[in-house]
Amino acid sequence: MSESTLPAPIPENAAPTDVRPLSERVGAPETVAEIQHPDVATWRPATRADLDEMVVLVDACDRVDHPTWLTPREDVEEIFELSHIDPERHTRLGFTADGDLVAMAGILVHPSQDKHVYVYCTGMVHPGWRRRGIGTEVLRWEYETAQTELARTEAELPGAIFLHAYEHDADARALGARRGMPEERWFTTMLRDLSQPIPDVPLDAGSPSLRIETFGPQWRDPTRVARNDAFRDHWGSLETPPERWARFVGGPQFRDDLSRIVVDGDRVVAMALATVNEDDWDVQGYTSAYVALIGVVRDYRGRRLAPAVITALLNAARDAGLEKVNLDVDTESPTGANSLYGRLGFDATDREVAMVSRF
Repeated sequence: MSESTLPAPIPENAAPTDVRPLSERVGAPETVAEIQHPDVATWRPATRADLDEMVVLVDACDRVDHPTWLTPREDVEEIFELSHIDPERHTRLGFTADGDLVAMAGILVHPSQDKHVYVYCTGMVHPGWRRRGIGTEVLRWEYETAQTELARTEAELPGAIFLHAYEHDADARALGARRGMPEERWFTTMLRDLSQPIPDVPLDAGSPSLRIETFGPQWRDPTRVARNDAFRDHWGSLETPPERWARFVGGPQFRDDLSRIVVDGDRVVAMALATVNEDDWDVQGYTSAYVALIGVVRDYRGRRLAPAVITALLNAARDAGLEKVNLDVDTESPTGANSLYGRLGFDATDREVAMVSRF
């Protein structure tokens, strides 16, 4: 399919004018041509035996594309661990004639498909092999494969294909533009120096039943329920299913001791959950924690629970001897989170853009 015949994207909040099943609207190719490039001798699906080489490639790309954080090995391994990822269908690895892995193509189909069907393009090309047209072929395969995945859906649901890139990555943004994917949403990375005073933000005095707790195993599922409620009205967010949640809160980077929740009775109503990847510290030049998830359930908003639970996490990170905390925020969040973090001492450091084709 040529770019000129791609269906027009549907704005996020607009009612679709075409209510046919997604399978009829996408216009997916009958077959997806395999990736071909004169500089890459072999393309094939990823296998678990390739994991070590995949981690090396991801690390090389990380150090150029976002040099202040590195992808944990466990995140790469998810390709072979999660039930909704089929490496045979969803991945391709590109090797030189000498057997060096220089490119990966991949898509991630979100497992929650009751309201939307979302597919994410996740490929990369080794920095030393860029600007040869390999990335164009990688994204072409990803996009057409994503279309075929959307076309498997017979329901009358909206669908979308996502590609993320950092603001400074002109090449990746150009690839998305040529593929016909508009830049739709921006996200900002923010950093908080823990040597600076942390404000005291008490819980809502009018609600004596509220309390802040350290996250623990007994709060895993109640927090997942709260997370799904809190993010129902957030851009691009779908429910996190139990399998994906268990891998997140049970993963080696997740830190129960730094994570904080606000509880009312036995219900979790707000959360600030932290991860720590010590491999990041060398490239950053400081020790840090990452706030992976912040949210307040919708019927408890407006009661300053977010700043209370965030400052509780900041205090925990400082007391653990960490130097800084970082997070990523949707710049147009309906909760006004961007300005909230600024008031709590976070400074913007980088921006990422989401390019989206909607169907």
